[in-house]
Amino acid sequence: MTKILQGVSIKDFMPFSSRSFCEDVRSGVLVVDGAMGTVLYERGAFLNRAFEELNSSNPNLVFEVHSAYVNAGADIIESNTFAANRMKLGNFGLQDEVANLNAAGVALARSAAGEDVFVAGSMGPLGSLSPPEGAIERDRAIEIFREHAEALIETGSIDIFILETFSSLAELRLAVRAIRLITAIPVVAQVMTDNTGCTNDGATPEIIAKSLVEEGSDLIGVNCGDGPASMLVVLDQFCEVSTVPLAAQPNAGYPRRVDGRTLYLSSPDFIASYARRFMNLGVRLVGGCCGTTPEHTESIRRAIKRASCEATDEKL
Repeated sequence: MTKILQGVSIKDFMPFSSRSFCEDVRSGVLVVDGAMGTVLYERGAFLNRAFEELNSSNPNLVFEVHSAYVNAGADIIESNTFAANRMKLGNFGLQDEVANLNAAGVALARSAAGEDVFVAGSMGPLGSLSPPEGAIERDRAIEIFREHAEALIETGSIDIFILETFSSLAELRLAVRAIRLITAIPVVAQVMTDNTGCTNDGATPEIIAKSLVEEGSDLIGVNCGDGPASMLVVLDQFCEVSTVPLAAQPNAGYPRRVDGRTLYLSSPDFIASYARRFMNLGVRLVGGCCGTTPEHTESIRRAIKRASCEATDEKL
């Protein structure tokens, strides 16, 4: 594991309630929210803008989405900051708004979550450095990820980081490393794999699990993809090699074009049926990714609760 940077006090970057999060992960299954972009788009946000900019220009809309997930039963909601890094925001001329948009995103999530729901600082890949090559690009990637992480934790209001939709293990390792330079806040590191469980840079589940734990990840997992069915197969491979708890956030199936609209066709009940299977594998964080909505979260919540009750009855 990368050592904490000398001269930086961990007390300056403590999570809101990480001890409770770690205890909850050990004792049961936590439900993570679903897609942010999907719901923002459904509620009128345009695709040709940075959705993270809505944290400033339309905070009520973002707050409403967070609140919908909280009301649906999510134990964890993710800040609307997935692409709020200098490189991605630069595509919209917002490269100097990293601190402001991340702080606003965390504040909105915390306001909706209250003290009973965990807030995760969401971080995604840089894209152009996938995978980063060469010492200069690696250093630049770490610098950008570190800036993003610092902006998320400066408010003192996040409980965990969720790193998601990384198709390159090399890039995800750099993101985890950047976080571990400044804080001990729990990290959930998730990859996007093909149906064999491999990343775009050829890493197998065994290599992924070993590498991410070595970098300091507290949980590892899989998100996005083409739906829960193929993810179940991949997670089964991760279960065999991982020494830390697992997370699963599948898409609501593979997107289809229907009458000029992009639709995800996996119903809430379909996603929920796989949530139970994830739970049976020992997955500790279950949620959704692209195409999932508060309705999917509500179904997942019911399925997890029902399965937990059945397990308790069996013990009795």
